[in-house]
Amino acid sequence: MTKVISISDDAYADLTALKSKNESFSDVVRKLSQEAKMKNLLSLAGAWKDAPEMDRIFKKILNERKIHRERKVEL
Repeated sequence: MTKVISISDDAYADLTALKSKNESFSDVVRKLSQEAKMKNLLSLAGAWKDAPEMDRIFKKILNERKIHRERKVEL
């Protein structure tokens, strides 16, 4: 489905500059939105590294993984 949107002349020029010969404007917008999502996700990396409760949480996670890994299932 195609949608019509209005953008300013300078925004159009910016998109045109980012667009390669074989890309559509939709491709450029899609690529930019994916990059924005990744930047938002990457901004969280290391956010909890200095939180004092992280050691306790990490140990609990490891313990839970160990418990579930050691569980034996008979079929």
